Amino acid sequence: MRAVFVDANESLAVITERLEKPGDPKMRINRNPDIKPEDYPAVLDGAEIAVVDHTALPTDIAKKCAGLKHVVFLGTGARSYMNPEELAELGIAVHLIKGYGDTAVAESAIALMWSSARVIAQMDREMRAGNWLREDGMQLTGKTLGLVGFGGIAAEVARIALGSGMKVIAWNRSPKSHPGIEFVDLDAVLAKSDVVSIHLLLNDETRGMITRDKIAKMKKGVVLINTARGAIVDEQAMIDALNSSHIRHAGLDVYNIEPLPKDHPLTKIPNVTLSAHSAFRTPEASENLIHAAWEHCRRIVK
Repeated sequence: MRAVFVDANESLAVITERLEKPGDPKMRINRNPDIKPEDYPAVLDGAEIAVVDHTALPTDIAKKCAGLKHVVFLGTGARSYMNPEELAELGIAVHLIKGYGDTAVAESAIALMWSSARVIAQMDREMRAGNWLREDGMQLTGKTLGLVGFGGIAAEVARIALGSGMKVIAWNRSPKSHPGIEFVDLDAVLAKSDVVSIHLLLNDETRGMITRDKIAKMKKGVVLINTARGAIVDEQAMIDALNSSHIRHAGLDVYNIEPLPKDHPLTKIPNVTLSAHSAFRTPEASENLIHAAWEHCRRIVK
């Protein structure tokens, strides 16, 4: 059984080669991270396993991939790139990797929170343009952080926030308990929190879940952080709330369209801090990720 890493950047390719063990399934690494969906059939060349980092796999393209039986997606957000149910109907199983970057993403969410609260990115931009911008920041000690969704990443965010003197409340779709965290309903999280941070997988239930009405229930002057998936939040409603200052500042790592277009409205709003879907990108997380991908391939072959 053959595997192909279809869209490896150089750093992931090097880790993949280093973590290979004797007896592993044959893995060919395509060191071109910029392939297009229509390139899949040629890149896979009949291989049974596709290891996919970020390239969309539409169902009509998957139908043309002779021999493909397994997709090992490097992360949890496969639904942003493919339809697992439709692929299953074709006999293609989609395997996800959870937990590999919980600490990395949590630290990024915290970094976006602090940067947003203290307007650091905006002051940096203005100073580079020759303007001595001095802004009052939000002091976070004693403030309430509300977590929408509570898995491994949110637990790490809570650990860091509690250690910095914040109160943490949370809502989760299924009942949860965690030391130091008060679990309340979603509307209460939105209404009581000075900072709201999104930590949900994207699926049919969560797509567009943070609606215009939900945003209206947030405190005026709230800071909104999203390191989960852009499509969970009504983007236009968020932009309107930023323009009206109902949302004081947003720290975003994820977007409806990625890469974010040059002329996108979010690039023109001063009270937004943007990062390029990179919350998970640390050497430690990449090591965990590729180790887990190899383990999937080993299990598939066995």
